[in-house]
Amino acid sequence: MTASRVRIRHSGDVLAIVCPGQGSQTPGFLTPWMEVPGFADHLQHLSQVADADLVAHGTTSDAETIKDTAVAQPLIVAAGLGTLAALLDGAEVPAGCVLAGHSVGEITAAAASGVLGEDDAMGFVSERGRGMARAAAVTPTGMAAVLGGAEDEVLATLESLGLTPANRNGAGQIVAAGTLEQLAALQDAPPAKARVIPLQVAGAFHTEHMAPAVETLRTHAAGLSTHDPQVTLLSNKDGAAVASGSEFLDRLVAQVAGPVRWDAAMQTMLDLGVTGLIELCPAGTLVGLAKRGMRGVASVAVKTPDDLDKARELIREHAGDTTGTSQGS
Repeated sequence: MTASRVRIRHSGDVLAIVCPGQGSQTPGFLTPWMEVPGFADHLQHLSQVADADLVAHGTTSDAETIKDTAVAQPLIVAAGLGTLAALLDGAEVPAGCVLAGHSVGEITAAAASGVLGEDDAMGFVSERGRGMARAAAVTPTGMAAVLGGAEDEVLATLESLGLTPANRNGAGQIVAAGTLEQLAALQDAPPAKARVIPLQVAGAFHTEHMAPAVETLRTHAAGLSTHDPQVTLLSNKDGAAVASGSEFLDRLVAQVAGPVRWDAAMQTMLDLGVTGLIELCPAGTLVGLAKRGMRGVASVAVKTPDDLDKARELIREHAGDTTGTSQGS
């Protein structure tokens, strides 16, 4: 799609583009995308930057392989950047958009907003994935979604078990993180009216268990150049819009060991008047949260190329001004 094809009249609508986090990947999820013109070449380039065969990991690798943090994180960011390029067909991200990413998806959003170039984003996420994998290997840890229950009771239960509310996702979902023993205790005695669902991740992300990865990533980040975002870019730390590229990079580093406040990000989107939301591939999780936590907001989960036309229609209806920032490469 060219820039001229997405130019529409101004309206009071606001579009959000959101980028999913780890655990959203499934075996073969990029297979249909390989037929989209330019996608395979783009993914091959990102693979070279990340020093990982993301083409194979997105098409033929099994579930256990792509669960590996060092594989999953660059794979998810590359998938998001590739599908965003396919969605916009070389056009710029509309200036009126709001961008946000969940956990590792913040790196996708940083590149889409112009804070980081694509190559720097891929180098950063590769270092992040390796560092977090090393940290996760120190102690057997994991994460589990707690669905339902009264929020104060859920938080009190997690505290009593020594677990961290690593993701506060809104819509009645809190993700607990800690040792496998702590998670087993939670599963055995969940909070009242709550269900506990183990997640397919390899460690207690966004907790003190990831502290060793923070210093490594800070050293890597010191060598990166940043630019201020040219669209509204939200932070996982508190849901706030961050206008400084260097501050956003600092937040990306610290967020490795800090809780994700997606509930706050969704509230900020509502406060900003978001009326339409597109989730980039591997999509589904954030649209599901939005349907419960952002009622009335139109949404499209871009899972396969078949979803592109619906997403482009949402851009025409909700994006307003399409003069924005290039994604950087």
